[in-house]
Amino acid sequence: MNNELAKKIILPILVFIAILGVWSSIANVVEDFPTPSDTYVAAFGGTNADGDEITGVLADPFYVENQDDKGLFWQIMESLKRVFAGFILAILVGVPLGLLIGMSRNAQYAFDPFIQIFKPVSPLAWLPLLLFIFQDINLTAISTIFITSIWPIIINTALGVKSVNEDYMNVAKVLRFTPIEKVMQIILPVAVPFIFTGMRLSLGIAWLVIVAAEMLTGGIGIGFWIWDEYNNLNYHNIIIGIIVVGLIGFLLDVIMGKIADYFDYTKKGRA
Repeated sequence: MNNELAKKIILPILVFIAILGVWSSIANVVEDFPTPSDTYVAAFGGTNADGDEITGVLADPFYVENQDDKGLFWQIMESLKRVFAGFILAILVGVPLGLLIGMSRNAQYAFDPFIQIFKPVSPLAWLPLLLFIFQDINLTAISTIFITSIWPIIINTALGVKSVNEDYMNVAKVLRFTPIEKVMQIILPVAVPFIFTGMRLSLGIAWLVIVAAEMLTGGIGIGFWIWDEYNNLNYHNIIIGIIVVGLIGFLLDVIMGKIADYFDYTKKGRA
């Protein structure tokens, strides 16, 4: 095992041990705060500190009691459905709009002020208005994800268009390319890595937003599940939910990163 590989294994373990130490210290100070061992039992099942037999939430994540009482797997799937619905809408609108802004200075002048105004608005600010408009939990969550995750796609797509070498654009003029030919043969090959970078950022925001959205709108989903566990005073399940949300967010980011690397010709060239 080389020195670099050893560091990649040992250093995270040391940080994990430190986290467990801080966690245990908080549990000793804060009354009823779940310890790491209690949380493990709540996740995978076993006997808790009081001697009670516990069925872990991860031991049977596929159960379905009724429409509103389902296992953690189904909660996650409902959240992912909303995330990808809003994410796909953001792609369908954001990529063409980003191309337009990158290709047209007039479009940039027209849209840029509104992008800069709405980009920093919290998703929690949109939720009440969208819930009033749609009167539906799913549509509210999807539209909130769409509005808050579209900006990285627009900005990175426009940046990709602007990064195209001016000589290539001059060649397109000489060859009298149509706008569609210019986009397909000149702009997209250069802009695609930027577009996928924007999509990667957008998907991360979408997963971040869904938890907050579901906490406020209710229904089935990992965000509402965490909030419901808080109302039931199951604080160990809140920690489990946080860890699950983080792991899924990490997995989504890795997948999008691999896809972005696949379409990044600059990295392929260096390889």
